[in-house]
Amino acid sequence: MAMFENLSDRLSQSLKKISGKASLSENNIQDTLRDVRKALLEADVALPVVKDFVELVKKRAVGAEVSSSLNPGQQFLKIVQTELESVMGEKNESLNLNAQPPAIILMAGLQGAGKTTSVAKLSRFLSEREKKKVMVVSADVYRPAAIEQLKTLASEVGAEFFSSSEDQRPIDIVNQAIKAAKTKFIDVLIVDTAGRLAIDVEMMDEIKEIHHVSKPVETLFVIDAMMGQDAVNTAKAFNEALPLTGVILTKVDGDARGGAALSVRHVTGKPIKFLGVGEKTDALEPFHPERIASRILGMGDVLSLIEDVERKVDKKKAEKFAKKVAKGKRFDLEDLREQLQQMKQLGGMEGLMDKLPGMGNMAQMTQQKDMAGQFGKMEYIIDSMTPKERSNPDILNGSRKRRITQGSGTTIQDLNRLLKQHKQMGKMMKKMKGKGMQNMMRGLGGGMPPGGGLPPGGFPKL
Repeated sequence: MAMFENLSDRLSQSLKKISGKASLSENNIQDTLRDVRKALLEADVALPVVKDFVELVKKRAVGAEVSSSLNPGQQFLKIVQTELESVMGEKNESLNLNAQPPAIILMAGLQGAGKTTSVAKLSRFLSEREKKKVMVVSADVYRPAAIEQLKTLASEVGAEFFSSSEDQRPIDIVNQAIKAAKTKFIDVLIVDTAGRLAIDVEMMDEIKEIHHVSKPVETLFVIDAMMGQDAVNTAKAFNEALPLTGVILTKVDGDARGGAALSVRHVTGKPIKFLGVGEKTDALEPFHPERIASRILGMGDVLSLIEDVERKVDKKKAEKFAKKVAKGKRFDLEDLREQLQQMKQLGGMEGLMDKLPGMGNMAQMTQQKDMAGQFGKMEYIIDSMTPKERSNPDILNGSRKRRITQGSGTTIQDLNRLLKQHKQMGKMMKKMKGKGMQNMMRGLGGGMPPGGGLPPGGFPKL
């Protein structure tokens, strides 16, 4: 996740200054606090939020009893982490769907914030993870193709779509959708409303009327994280007109500053409930302040990684592969392809690195080296081989190699690098024979340079 990249770098540099101090005093934390304040302002965090945050950290840190298990630097880091969590809301606030079905969710926001896409993502989230029967309806009669867009997305995520047309009144559309949802025993009805390029009276009146008619259990405001301060100010204006219950922050993967995430709760008093972290319909994450604070401070987010693995990794394939390793069977190119696909499911190398403690910088390095592109190339090469070639790469002679590279749009050097990498991995798998997961992890550690990093020679430079 690109979000917080800059802030994370700046804060980790600032916090290094204080490690090694004997105790926390106003003098020795002054410079660090100045840096923290600067880092937050550069991340586009709202000024009142920065002021309050720095003041609270200072109050708790000066004269803080340094616990015997921590040094002053760690103690200060712990205080900063707790206050970051507090600014963002302390814990994940899930949707409140305790209502006579259908529970209605009203989506509001400016045009271009990703509202309609968020409706689809939320539908998928509720049906897959909460096992709810979801219906979606568009009350956006102004933007050409808005209704059609929602219809397409609804079929993609398997949600019930209630048809509406541009010549209808938004209020009538919502009333009819509620009736239809009741007869079809729908659990959750999500209403997509019209967005404008700026807040206007007409828009506010319309959405207030829709709110009055639909009596939603959740009124979610969708904002574009990349707008920073503007996003927060818009949320504040909407919150004054509508009883918002929470916020969905979109385009988080494109925002390296993260100011909006740190300001929304403080300025509006409303929690961020979800983060939109990509284009795909499964790219919606519940917002966990404690995990995000940990990520900002470069301490990783192992819990989210575990959830990702639980949800996205094909367990049967993983077990089959583990048995193969345990028996010391040959690691062929089919296995390598499966591993690449599993990696892709978890958001690629950057996605993994980003959530591992102390690996934030590695995530940036892998991004710069375009790991996704490299892994994609490796997959194309393997796809261009016959099953026989995949299971026994030793038979690859000159003419076979030419055919494979032409079929995959790559070069002989690319193919040779892949084969070399595969051989290295094969050797590593052999070492792990019958030694179980503990030794497997030790084997992985042994394959890395001191202090972590990529395998010897790095990944193939495809």
